[in-house]
Amino acid sequence: MPEPRPPAPNDIRLRKILDETLVTPHWPDGFVMRCLRHGDAPALHALLGDVFENRADEPFDDWWPRISGDLEFDPDLCFLVIDAKGRLTAAALCWTSAFIKNLAVHPEARGKGIGEALMWQAFAAFRDRGATHVDLKTNTVENAAAVRLYERVGMFEVDWEG
Repeated sequence: MPEPRPPAPNDIRLRKILDETLVTPHWPDGFVMRCLRHGDAPALHALLGDVFENRADEPFDDWWPRISGDLEFDPDLCFLVIDAKGRLTAAALCWTSAFIKNLAVHPEARGKGIGEALMWQAFAAFRDRGATHVDLKTNTVENAAAVRLYERVGMFEVDWEG
């Protein structure tokens, strides 16, 4: 297994304690959440490419085996948000170690509360699995709006160890 990369400048690790502050996700009208199904991976790859510039060039045939073959991958921890036209508009890809690997909301779907609902969904799923907290990594400069979302749902900065 490769060594974890050290944090880049402006990277932070955030944590949410899974306690009584959890709320039920609220999905905006016209949007539904479901877990990853057979055949969803290409749309997920495309969404991540649209949202994260550094992923736009990674071929699906390299990305999917790496993701689906990871020991921490579980399709039940990949939450997809579908709009009224059946399009994938947002996703939270989580690892079994109670870590949110990717949170992506298509630019056309932002500002509707979808990202926040996905966070609450992930928190509830991990609480149901017995986790005491959930972590993620982000960059305070590149993802300033995401940092505000994470703080709004009660996440706080922690050290990189643990």
